[in-house]
Amino acid sequence: MNEEKITIGTEYQLNGLLTIPAAGAAPFPAVVLVHGSGPNDMNEKVGKNFPFRDLAEGLARQGIAAIRYDKRTCIYGKKLAKSGKLNNFTVKEETIEDAVFAANLLRKDSRIDPKKIFILGHSLGGMLAPRIDAEGGNFAGLIIWAGSPRKLEEILMEQQDEVLKTSNAIMKWIINRQIRKPREKFHKMYYMSDEEAIATPLFNKYNTVYYWKEMGEKSAVNYLKNLIKPVLVMHPGDDFHVSLEKDFEKYKELLMHNSNAVFKLYPGLNHLFMPTVYGDIKKFRKEYQKPQKVNENVINDIVNWIKTVK
Repeated sequence: MNEEKITIGTEYQLNGLLTIPAAGAAPFPAVVLVHGSGPNDMNEKVGKNFPFRDLAEGLARQGIAAIRYDKRTCIYGKKLAKSGKLNNFTVKEETIEDAVFAANLLRKDSRIDPKKIFILGHSLGGMLAPRIDAEGGNFAGLIIWAGSPRKLEEILMEQQDEVLKTSNAIMKWIINRQIRKPREKFHKMYYMSDEEAIATPLFNKYNTVYYWKEMGEKSAVNYLKNLIKPVLVMHPGDDFHVSLEKDFEKYKELLMHNSNAVFKLYPGLNHLFMPTVYGDIKKFRKEYQKPQKVNENVINDIVNWIKTVK
């Protein structure tokens, strides 16, 4: 494979890499890799693991190009906070705009088949993939990688509740105190005006209710119910960030109308599609400290699915 440096965006320029297969005949299919939550780099480094690097290299070895890039908050987070722009910051500025830019960059490359450009969204990126597609991505197909059709605040509160179940009395008191106010704001935010939501801090002054409200009002359900293009939903069986019953099974329900939807479950893999280490949400930091690689079967399934899309 060959890796070329690219730049994503205009006002907020981001470093990235375009991975092109060294063998085979162009034009190649291509995948835009879209990060999960947090200020991720282009490899989506989590602990000692680099899932997007694994994906890009694995796809290129089998004739599929990939584009990956640093997330806007990874490079400009401090600048955005200092300028006050995080107050009305949404997933549109954080994720969507740059993913659409990456797709359009691929369409201008003569080595890439413009009719075979796909999105692979991981976690939050998977939640947003249908919206990114509808708001300018115009992909040939969507790969939802450990995503959820639920609202982000529901997932966060459920994760906190899971931790509470096995915590001692002192920890329960501390956690409940920490999440009481955010939980109250989540319950009220859809009754707020945008101006009120922008003026209401959630966890700190840099994170306002508006980010969550705007995303919740344009939830994945709104897009999935009308989606008829090819979709590959991939879910790790030991993922404690998202749920088998509430997320993977919900995708099946929401996409029942879509004959182009394919669902894959991977027992024994964690949120990064790597072998489970602890499988305990209370040990989520330790879970990703063991260096591993994305499971080869996962990469093979992506390649085989892309080859079926006409």
